[in-house]
Amino acid sequence: MTKLITPFIGCVVTLLLLLSMTQASAQTPVEVVVKSGEYQLLRDGVPYQINGVGGDQYLSELKAAGGNSIRTWSVENLGDILDQAHQHDLTVCAGFWLGHERHGFDYQNDSAVRNQLESCLAAVEKYKNHPALLLWAVGNEMEGDGKNPAIWYAINHIARECKRLDPHHPTMTVIAELGENEVKLENLARYCPDVDIVGVNSYAGITSLAERYLKTGVTKPFIVTEHGPHGPWEVEKTKWGAPLEPSSTIKAQQYRDGYRAAVAQQPGQCFGSYTFLWGHKQETTWTWFGMLLPDGRQLGTVDVMSEFWTGNAPSNLAPVIKSLSLSGADKVKPGETLTAKVVANDPDGDEIKIEWVLRSDAIVIGVGGDAQSAELTFSELVKSNGSTASVTAPKGGGGYRLYAYVNDGNKKTAVANVPFYVDAPLVAVPSPQATLPLIVYGEGESESSYIPAGFMGKTDAIELTFDSKLSPHGGKKCLKVSYQATDEWGGVLWQSPPQDWDGHKPGGYNLGSAVAVEFWARGEQGGEVVNFLIGGDGGKNLYQDTAIANLKDVRLAHEWQKYRIPLKGLDLSRIKTGFGWSLAGQQKPVTFYLDDIRYVGEE
Repeated sequence: MTKLITPFIGCVVTLLLLLSMTQASAQTPVEVVVKSGEYQLLRDGVPYQINGVGGDQYLSELKAAGGNSIRTWSVENLGDILDQAHQHDLTVCAGFWLGHERHGFDYQNDSAVRNQLESCLAAVEKYKNHPALLLWAVGNEMEGDGKNPAIWYAINHIARECKRLDPHHPTMTVIAELGENEVKLENLARYCPDVDIVGVNSYAGITSLAERYLKTGVTKPFIVTEHGPHGPWEVEKTKWGAPLEPSSTIKAQQYRDGYRAAVAQQPGQCFGSYTFLWGHKQETTWTWFGMLLPDGRQLGTVDVMSEFWTGNAPSNLAPVIKSLSLSGADKVKPGETLTAKVVANDPDGDEIKIEWVLRSDAIVIGVGGDAQSAELTFSELVKSNGSTASVTAPKGGGGYRLYAYVNDGNKKTAVANVPFYVDAPLVAVPSPQATLPLIVYGEGESESSYIPAGFMGKTDAIELTFDSKLSPHGGKKCLKVSYQATDEWGGVLWQSPPQDWDGHKPGGYNLGSAVAVEFWARGEQGGEVVNFLIGGDGGKNLYQDTAIANLKDVRLAHEWQKYRIPLKGLDLSRIKTGFGWSLAGQQKPVTFYLDDIRYVGEE
């Protein structure tokens, strides 16, 4: 009997595994339809309201809060994200990251536009049958002022080809607000007939977004693809230019007002929203946009959205901050003592505990979500006594923020901060200490804030393509670099923050423990001559690179080779230019490839 049962069980297990694999790859069709003059988003034939967030962390908590969808800004690790979402019964709005002109992308460059199209379509072919896929988002805020027809043509070309390859998922493009005189919507409607849905990122303007959208006469349905608190570019500022951040309690009300006006009251035109941000991110400040803290504690914004999504308020609510005050003048001298007081309570009667943190404030108002380095903390200068704290002003001049975190002991919290300014000679805020290996470009666990934004020389001849079809050295993709001119010169720097050429803003990393930058490179034909570098020449400005190192006139081989820029003996306390390349015209276009660029320590 045992001999008969064992193979039978094996067959059953194999059958179940095959069935599971089939179900995991079964496409779930999604479509946009019009019924009785109103738009509907149907998923597998059933109306689907998007209760979504931007971000791919804490998916169990998102599902428990009533969320049903997540949004990505690129197809990086999309397979894993789709699988994780499917396990939690969530859908994915899969975004294609399209080049921005402010980052140097040229929509008049046919080769660059074509490569961007091919990269997007490769992802469509690969993931179009995944059951968690909801729709394709063609770009995010790449339209600039909306007046360049070439950008819209490129968007529509991608959308048209997406629908040819995958007729079962709608297309969308995402714009930053509606733009001056709604020119963005006019051009989108004119040049993008193959875009099914308009995605709009809107913050302070969200309460009037639906009204303004409908007045334009655009007939496409829309999704609010980012919304949250008023942005740092939209609020009152101090005399020294620091934006005044609302408390998490005020932000929760802003989320409520915005969602109610733009989404809840617009059935038939709005398919839902993706709230920003399900997770944590340094952007202008440590707490401006995140709905959660780095350790997963939830803010009141989660409570608000959960109530909209489920129809019921959570059983455990986040604490409420009524006020945060700081005694004395806005501008103080080094060593002065300030007294702070927070007034807060917990709606559920939970005992609250106050945590105080002092951080530097670089007063860098982010653009387009560009990565930023974390602000420095000064724990030794703060003495806490429950709801009050005394703060000793730091020695270095410049901006600072005092944060008060109100915790209920049940993974719910509230946070507020107050800025002040130390009136003294500016002292450079140290760059954060890097954890090695620090990956500038490649695949691995670390993530740097270096961005290839520093285009130099004959910039219209430069093209960067991140693609999986280029036979990478390791991982799933590599970087293709093309210089299409035959003369002059060109180059690109990986910067932190982007476009800070003169060292006026903090950023970069303290890489003092690094001994080298290692990277892999190869030429398209072999024999291409390229210069590689890190850092800058220094200067008198406060936040210049503290060192420079390079490899000059490297003649690349056709096969992948490993290169190394030694760093021993250099002052690496502030490296804002994490990597770069340059080359002179070589009487013909030059193409080469880069992969796995990283700072490494002693082995």
